[in-house]
Amino acid sequence: MIGGLTSIHRWLAIPLAPFFAMWFASGIVMHVVPFPRLTEAERVAGLVPLDLSQVAKGPADAVAASRLGEVARVQLVQRSDGAVYVVDGRSGVTALHAADLSAAQVFAPGVARAIALEHARQRGLSIEAAGAAQALARDQWTVAGDLDRHRPLYRLALNDEAGTELYVSGTTGEVVRDTTRRERWWNALGSIPHWLYPTPLRTRPRLWTALLWTLSLAGTIAALAGSVLGIVQISRQAGGFAPAYRDWHRWHHLGGVVCMVFVLAWIFSGWLSMDDGRLFPGANLTAAEAAVLTEAHAPAAWPHLEPRSTAGPVREIEWFWLDGTLYQRDRIAFDRQRLGRAGRVENAISSDSAFLTLSDVATLAQRLGPRCATSVVDARTDAYALPASMPNAPIYRFACDEVSFTIDGANGALIERLDPSRRAYRWLWRALHTLDLPVLIAHPAPRTALIVVLCSCGLAFSLTGCVIGWRRLCLSLRASGKRHAG
Repeated sequence: MIGGLTSIHRWLAIPLAPFFAMWFASGIVMHVVPFPRLTEAERVAGLVPLDLSQVAKGPADAVAASRLGEVARVQLVQRSDGAVYVVDGRSGVTALHAADLSAAQVFAPGVARAIALEHARQRGLSIEAAGAAQALARDQWTVAGDLDRHRPLYRLALNDEAGTELYVSGTTGEVVRDTTRRERWWNALGSIPHWLYPTPLRTRPRLWTALLWTLSLAGTIAALAGSVLGIVQISRQAGGFAPAYRDWHRWHHLGGVVCMVFVLAWIFSGWLSMDDGRLFPGANLTAAEAAVLTEAHAPAAWPHLEPRSTAGPVREIEWFWLDGTLYQRDRIAFDRQRLGRAGRVENAISSDSAFLTLSDVATLAQRLGPRCATSVVDARTDAYALPASMPNAPIYRFACDEVSFTIDGANGALIERLDPSRRAYRWLWRALHTLDLPVLIAHPAPRTALIVVLCSCGLAFSLTGCVIGWRRLCLSLRASGKRHAG
């Protein structure tokens, strides 16, 4: 058995030790500089205040003209080419001009450039040296599937001091991503190698998933075999049956003893990050749950409303359904909004209620069935509180037997569905891989320091494996050469 474990550990570690070293080093970078994204604060800051005089049609008209069937949400935003409805339905998303309901997809780079420049101007970014917008299907920073519905994209380099680049959706005309020179440089050392994320590979999702899944599983097996061998060696040394390791093997053994638990947990949880519901299903809503929690309606159910607001300058108006009621949400700033029932906008907008209340959400649980708890709690103080789309917005949570649902009090959106399978997955992946334990989440600086120290130890340990593996490979090649020569 020991001989078999030794062979497994040795010959898997030779090709995998460099991956271990790369994963630990890039993991440190990723924790400090995450993958580029457009934050909600940046998105809202880039919105142009609405000019409602340009709006001749209502949201119900936009829903009917979209031909998307059942629609859950409609947004009204201002673009450089006029006010635009963004209609989000079960079958897709589309954009229509609010003046005449003509198609508002972006087909010309010049239109995308104007939209991006207005977004940058609203955010206070320098636009004097901006270049031309370039159409693209995907690049290194937009290769993932979360932007598929927005393709083609248009990229505009502002050529400012930060090296900012903006990406405009060809489907809706929204700015959907931004990057800076610092983000791109550090991610070339962080997320790109860590996730094996070069664009030619990532554009083949099945191949990319299979490769990363296989490598991390092989790494888990190699780490487990090494852990067993290390424990056996410790027990033998304690009994005086075996001499201590020498040279690089000694450092590798000592490093393994120190880092064994962390390395094994980290590589195992990294493998689980590629699970995609294979071992831990349960993230998706059932049809009955979706009908209640992501409510959508056919055009006939949408009331005819005139878009207006009494909250002063508004950057975005959104209509959404919750518990059979259509709500209107006026977004004033990232941290300011008004929310009320559509059709009674004047009263709702002038009131002090900016978010959904407990009573607004309580009936959702009742509609899901008798097995659901009638009590809904504001989960902002939970140990694992999830972020809302706005600062200070409530986060509501209720349970149906062993399944819990988390609702964003700012916009009624479902944030998370958590059943026992996903709860276990959350612990085995997130807790082990990112150390997001409650005591550490409450103290981000010590958490960062601990991650850096542990990953640095893992990196040093992996480098000793690289040296040993290289030496072993060279010896094997020499021996093979001598046999062939003989």
